[in-house]
Amino acid sequence: MKFPIYLDNHATTPVDPEVFEAMKPYLMEKFGNASSRIHSFGWEAESAVVKARKTIAEFINAKSKEIIFTSGATESINLAHFGLCESLSKKGNHVITSVMEHNAVLDSLKVLEGKGFEITLLPVDKNGFIDLTQLENSITEKTLLVSIMTANNEIGIINNVKEIGAICRKKGVIFHTDAAQAFGKIPFDVEDFNIDIASFSAHKIYGPKGVGALYIKSGLKITPLLYGGGHENNLRPGTLNVAGIVGFGKSVEICYNNMEKEASRLKRLRDKLYSGINSQLEDVYLNGSLEDRLPNNLNLSFKYVKAENLMSSAREIAVATGSACTSASLKPSHVLKAIGLPDDLARSSIRFGLGRFNTEEEIDYTIEKIVRIVKQKRAESPEFQLRENFKEKI
Repeated sequence: MKFPIYLDNHATTPVDPEVFEAMKPYLMEKFGNASSRIHSFGWEAESAVVKARKTIAEFINAKSKEIIFTSGATESINLAHFGLCESLSKKGNHVITSVMEHNAVLDSLKVLEGKGFEITLLPVDKNGFIDLTQLENSITEKTLLVSIMTANNEIGIINNVKEIGAICRKKGVIFHTDAAQAFGKIPFDVEDFNIDIASFSAHKIYGPKGVGALYIKSGLKITPLLYGGGHENNLRPGTLNVAGIVGFGKSVEICYNNMEKEASRLKRLRDKLYSGINSQLEDVYLNGSLEDRLPNNLNLSFKYVKAENLMSSAREIAVATGSACTSASLKPSHVLKAIGLPDDLARSSIRFGLGRFNTEEEIDYTIEKIVRIVKQKRAESPEFQLRENFKEKI
């Protein structure tokens, strides 16, 4: 077993060796510009891009022409929001999202709000799900877009995007989903799920950083954010990252061929991690639904123990805190606050993100280490000791 143990696969994933091998030639020998259509170097690069685009399109049941390559999910989300709202601004000025979204969604919509758009933030229940009836009732004649993520990046819950999409279709509203965390981990079919536009990122599925995609259903008109060439159907100018796109395509191919098996293995390890910790500690709280959840996600709050203290004592295990840090102070995660967690539990939250290369031995070590540290930190906590003394008197 090698240290440190990496359990932060929601933040990013290591590049799969097969992906790296597929990319290497396009960094060295096959280095052509995919837009250079007058010689073999360009043809070779263009052919590789075409192949990757087709692979990704087939994976989500889309057409190749409906896939636009970007630098990642954040750019894709911004292009979806700004591009759609500008192109459809004469039809309305209302966008619906949820309080649980990634900051790439919330921040871009905040900018649109400053430009005169009305933004509705739907609340969620204790497990992180929106009320679908409330969603439908929130749609007005001015609503242009509904933007709801497929799976949450902190607590891993999987939204019923098929039903959300069906509501949008019935109401004649465009449905966008941030699928960065779900893509490659669970089945994702844009036709079956009634999705009009979706954002993806390669580095969440063992591909390279700096490359992503935007699915745009045929017929949708989007205003570009950047100008300077006719690349990607005039929506995303600039020289294509051919090696990155090749890596993206290969990572999707691997996910497609191994998704069911990999999901089953990760869910088993995830459940072992949860039961191993929960069976040995009291006051451990699961954040989000256990059933409707990504197979590799576990988000736990350890009462009486601050997350940063736990992490600083377990530096050989790379996990993420459920709190979002600012330069001035620690603020509880907006996701954890949205599901109703009090500040003390929100600040004691740890996100475990299991991945393809994690082993059972690593999970066993993590259980033992986390349990030991939590017990140690609680023994040092006056609040915990007060509670224990009170229990003894009773």
